[in-house]
Amino acid sequence: MGAIISRFARRFLPKTEVRILMVGLDASGKTTILYKLKLGEIVLTVPTIGFNVETVVYKNISFTVWDVGGQQKIRHLWRHYFQSAHGLIFVVDSNDRRRILEARNELHCILSHIELKDAILLVFANKQDVPDAMPVSEVADKLGLPTLKQRHWYIQSSSATSGRGLYEGLDWLSNNISNKAA
Repeated sequence: MGAIISRFARRFLPKTEVRILMVGLDASGKTTILYKLKLGEIVLTVPTIGFNVETVVYKNISFTVWDVGGQQKIRHLWRHYFQSAHGLIFVVDSNDRRRILEARNELHCILSHIELKDAILLVFANKQDVPDAMPVSEVADKLGLPTLKQRHWYIQSSSATSGRGLYEGLDWLSNNISNKAA
């Protein structure tokens, strides 16, 4: 009976359409996350020069996800994607201790833009399956997330290759976008 109601709801209830920007340093796992959510499988990826855009439907919300390349030479272009973004997914390589300060600086720079003042923030602490990865609490501290007093944010442990944590992050995102729209 529950499956019938669920199918009925998906078919006849309107979808909420939102625009989500996904950024992070190069090699953090953004494209792997995007295609794991879209296709349910791992695809062979190469460094993104430019962007990938896909629509992911989850829990009656249609996410248009913009995965923008993270190489240092193209990060200044991120600002061109900020307008009308309901949410920001920032992906961090939890195993990349050498560049965590760089990730923090980029995140805080992005969040300072007026176009993103109302966007909610989901951080994927990715690559948690890698030995010696920083725990989520350490990633949160090193990114300065607790200092974001005026921002609605959440950090989710994840592994893009296995899919672990991805849907939990989307649950949080969809619940908070729905609550914000209500």
